Amino acid sequence: MVYEFRYLAPRTASELAALLDGHKTDGKILAGGTDLIPNIRNGLMKPRVVIDIKKYEGADRISFGSDGLSMGPAVTINDVLRSKDARERYPVLCGCAHELASHQIRNRATVTGNVVNASPCSDMAPALLCLGASAVIRSATGERIVPFSQFFAGVKKTVLVPGEFLERIVVPAASAGAVGRYMKLKRIAGHDLGIVGVLMTRHEGRLRFAVSSAAPTPVLVDTVTEKDSPDEAARKVLAAVSPISDVRGTREYRVHMIGVYVRRLLAEVR
Repeated sequence: MVYEFRYLAPRTASELAALLDGHKTDGKILAGGTDLIPNIRNGLMKPRVVIDIKKYEGADRISFGSDGLSMGPAVTINDVLRSKDARERYPVLCGCAHELASHQIRNRATVTGNVVNASPCSDMAPALLCLGASAVIRSATGERIVPFSQFFAGVKKTVLVPGEFLERIVVPAASAGAVGRYMKLKRIAGHDLGIVGVLMTRHEGRLRFAVSSAAPTPVLVDTVTEKDSPDEAARKVLAAVSPISDVRGTREYRVHMIGVYVRRLLAEVR
């Protein structure tokens, strides 16, 4: 399907914020484009203006400092996997990144795009939730910071309002060194959307779980303790989610596999 739109490429973050402020109802941000372009091609989205977020200086910067790991809006999934700081300090972030689609798609797909789309099966959300990451949100009127535990508002919905964009993601320095593993159930051996995904992290004696494809949003569960038995841990995680049946799997199958993954992860990560 051929669809015409105006393409804009701001050269500064301030210019980007101003453009978004002027196109709150008819503009869409282009980052990796792995969702936007197919949606435009299929007629699901019809923006009058597409605003490229990749062109301003620093948009693709990934760096580690006193605040932690900072990722700009154009940082791709493969940028994360190539980052020495990410690999050495936040291995669970890289573990989730490696499970996202294929190498070719990871060259285009961005971390911010993966979470802004707010898909329940987001692969990057579990790591950001377990690591206590925050979203730095910017608009023409200023900046606000929202922890990812409060970022997702529903299926394909976030706390972002028209005129705002996710300027960067910050994974706190305090979470560096967390160990864990992400288990993702797929229909095929290769890359695919997850039927269900479970991440468990352990850091300084604290356990955290995050589950994808099992509720309207990715879910963080931080009530499991070292003293809990595997069955008790599985019960706590399952109490926090609400799986449904769809074309990729039944509710019962998802419930069963979440329990299986929680028990396996406890055995491995502990």
